[in-house]
Amino acid sequence: MANAAVMGNTPFLWEGTDRKGKKVKGKSMAANEAAVRADLRRQGVVPSKIRKQGRGLFKGGGTITPADIAIFSRQLATMLKAGIPLVQAFEIVGAGHENAAMQKLIMAVKVDVEGGSALAEALAKHPLYFDDLFVNLVEAGEQAGALETLLEKIATYKEKTEAIKKKIKKAVTYPAAVLVVAFVVTIILMIFVIPAFEDLFKGFGADLPAFTRVVIEISQFIRDRGWLLAMMAGGAVYTFLYFKKRSRPMRHFLDRMALNMPIIGPIIQKAAIARYARTLSTMFSAGVPLVEALESVAGATGNIVYEVGVLQIRDEVATGQRLQQAMENTDLFPNMVIQMIAVGEESGSLDDMSAKVADFYEEDVDNAVDNLSSLLEPMIMSILGILVGGLVVAMYLPIFKMGSVI
Repeated sequence: MANAAVMGNTPFLWEGTDRKGKKVKGKSMAANEAAVRADLRRQGVVPSKIRKQGRGLFKGGGTITPADIAIFSRQLATMLKAGIPLVQAFEIVGAGHENAAMQKLIMAVKVDVEGGSALAEALAKHPLYFDDLFVNLVEAGEQAGALETLLEKIATYKEKTEAIKKKIKKAVTYPAAVLVVAFVVTIILMIFVIPAFEDLFKGFGADLPAFTRVVIEISQFIRDRGWLLAMMAGGAVYTFLYFKKRSRPMRHFLDRMALNMPIIGPIIQKAAIARYARTLSTMFSAGVPLVEALESVAGATGNIVYEVGVLQIRDEVATGQRLQQAMENTDLFPNMVIQMIAVGEESGSLDDMSAKVADFYEEDVDNAVDNLSSLLEPMIMSILGILVGGLVVAMYLPIFKMGSVI
């Protein structure tokens, strides 16, 4: 499976300087950014910029999502189980797909298979859509004569991992969207509504309450210097996203910080453990050797802290350490997970026990996200009430003060 793994690497574009100080740039295929850096160092190139080549579009419109790949896997497995030949199955699945880009991808793979290529080899030519794990599992299925079974496992794996991602996004997106709306409403009030009250208060000929004066001064500052604040905020966001995308140490720091966050941190940890267990179960049940399986498991965890931890586990297992002990050495896994993996190792049912761990933590993530939504709703309403209600009170305080005097 080594060849499929190599072919399934991701394309990276890079820029840097060679030994003579001359600027050079190029494209490399590698498993991750660290591998690209190591390869460039061996060539005597000091990289200044490395980025993944854009996913892009297939001509004909539309983008290809992980959900599309999961559906494709499920449909292809169903066709093969029904006894339909592989090439004909590609024609049926491709012709029935609504996404034009996905149609073209399926037909491109079909052409390679018709030309005599193995399915794993044909899929490996499209690493942006079929990763190492996908290619390795398909190759294992072809070699074992159980391609439809492995495709079903891939489909199940993709569906469950995408479900977890959607749950995490749901937990973060809702409160973020509400807070953005609250921010926009506050800015509109500060720019358009507060000045109208300010003009009204000028005719009162009396001192304004301190709270009202503070709000008016903030409004004046936003109107006078708002463009500067917007530029600074935009620059800060751009800088953050730039280094987050290109700096592995920064991503490691952010992922570590996310794991330590109250409320959200435990959900992210459970999601990472669920992906670890699900990927391990899928790879091991396909007959992929444990050390080789852990390579794919590391990239599937979705968190750099766990990725580094799983690579450490792989190195220790490769030297003869038991998986249970290697997991314990990382301090990243709860005792229950370690004990279940230990039972799986001793009983020879590591894939089944890993699947049980994945099922447990996937359900736990579902419940945690639902509870989080219930917990955040009153907090968000409180923040909205403080922002908007505070501005309203500040503007009506002078009117109440005059009313009491009269």
